[in-house]
Amino acid sequence: MGGKSATKAAYFEKLKALLDEYKTVFIVGVDNVSSQQMHEIRLSLRGEGVVLMGKNTMVRRAIKGFVNDNPEYERLLPFVKGNVGFIFTNGDLKSTKEKILANRVAAPARAGAIAPGDVWIPAGNTGMEPGKTSFFQALGVPTKIARGTIEITTDLKLVEAGNKVGPSEATLLNMLNISPFTYGMTIQQVYDQGQCFSSAVLDIEESQLLEAFSSAINTITTISLAVNYPTLPAVMHSLVNSYKKVLAVAVETEYSWPEIEELKDRIANPDAYASAAPAAAAAPAAGGAPAAEAPKEEEEESDEDMGFGLFD
Repeated sequence: MGGKSATKAAYFEKLKALLDEYKTVFIVGVDNVSSQQMHEIRLSLRGEGVVLMGKNTMVRRAIKGFVNDNPEYERLLPFVKGNVGFIFTNGDLKSTKEKILANRVAAPARAGAIAPGDVWIPAGNTGMEPGKTSFFQALGVPTKIARGTIEITTDLKLVEAGNKVGPSEATLLNMLNISPFTYGMTIQQVYDQGQCFSSAVLDIEESQLLEAFSSAINTITTISLAVNYPTLPAVMHSLVNSYKKVLAVAVETEYSWPEIEELKDRIANPDAYASAAPAAAAAPAAGGAPAAEAPKEEEEESDEDMGFGLFD
C-alpha cells in the first residue's frame, strides 16, 4: 500500500515539475499507437520535449491539487479523458507538432474500427479468380472478367470517414492487400501559458496573419474617413485629402505660394506644356538627326527644366 502511495507522490511531483518548467503542453491521443512508435517519438523530441503518460484519474487528481496555486491549470481538466498523454515543450510549436504527427504507420482495416478517412478501392485488375465475383457484387463493387481474373471497373468509396468498418469490407480490403488506415499520435489540444486552443491554430501561416492585419487596417481607414473620425491608419489619407482641398482653393482664388505657381501656370496655359511632351518623346529617336535641330533640343531642355515640382 505504501509503495502505491509513494509512486503516486512521485508522479505528482514529476507532473508539477514539468508544468512549472515547460510553458506548453500538447495533449495527445494515443489510440492504436504502438510502443515502438512511442519510442521513436520520444527520440525525435529528445532535448526539445518530454512525453508523460499516466492514468486519467491520477492526472486529474494531481491537477486539481495544483489549481489552488495555479488556477490556470484547471483549463487542462476537460481534456483529460480517453486514451491521452502529455508532451511538454518550450520549443517551436510548429516544429514540435510536425514531429508528433510525423510517426505514423499503415494498418489494415479491422472489423468494427472507425474509419479515420474515406476508404477507396481503386479500379484495376485484382488477380482473383472469377469464382469470387459474388463477393464483390454483394458489396456493390463494379467488376468484369478480363483474361480469367476479376477486374474492378471504376474507383469505389467502400467506407466513409467516421463510419464503422464492417466484416465484409474488412475482408475485402485484406484480400486486396489494402491497408487504408494510418495510426499515430493525434493532437487533441494545446495548452500554452494558461490558454487552451486547437492545434489547427498552428497551421496559420504568417502570410495569412499579415493579410488579415492589412485587411483590418484598410477597413479601419475606410470607416474613419467615412465618418470623419481620426485614427492612426487614416492620418496620412486625411493629410493628403486636406492638401488636395487646399490646392483646389488656391487654384480657384488669388491665394498663392511658390510651389503652386507652376500648377496654376499649367492650368492657365495647357498648350505650352502639351507641346513639350511629344518633343521630349521624340528626342531619343533623333539621335542621328542633323545639327540643324540643335535649337529644338535646347528648347526641349528648357521645357524640361520647368518640370512639375509641386512638392519640391
